[in-house]
Amino acid sequence: MNLQIRHACEGDCETLVGLIHELAVYERLGHEARATAEDLRRHLFGERPYADALIAEDGGFAIGFALFFFNFSTFKGKPGIYLEDLFVKPEFRGRGIGKALLARLARTAVERDCGRFEWAVLDWNEPSIAFYKALGARPMEDWTVYRVDGDALEILAARDRE
Repeated sequence: MNLQIRHACEGDCETLVGLIHELAVYERLGHEARATAEDLRRHLFGERPYADALIAEDGGFAIGFALFFFNFSTFKGKPGIYLEDLFVKPEFRGRGIGKALLARLARTAVERDCGRFEWAVLDWNEPSIAFYKALGARPMEDWTVYRVDGDALEILAARDRE
């Protein structure tokens, strides 16, 4: 294997969408994957980029990705990295590709003086949980993630006009 990890570029949007859809199917959420290459072009490479992505390649063939963005810790007074998605094609798992992607993100966090590097994992995904723990990650058991989306997001946003 000739593993290379690089930052995604605008020409990778179709490839990233394909990998995102593969991830969604793995996570049993294929019905929720609506991202298009145009969405990624606009939000990763447009006038105001909101996220960044790394692509893992073997011989020029994309075999995995990590999509992330920077957040900010008010308590630490420092930025952080939030890993939105990490995915390695099933046939390439167990070869250190996920670890290499996470190590690159950790290095980015250290180089940019980030106070933390975090992500969420589905509670049923035992292989990923074991993998993350083996790398030194720990669950944030005192925290519960909340989300507002869809109609609830529209309703909440409308309250700003009241």
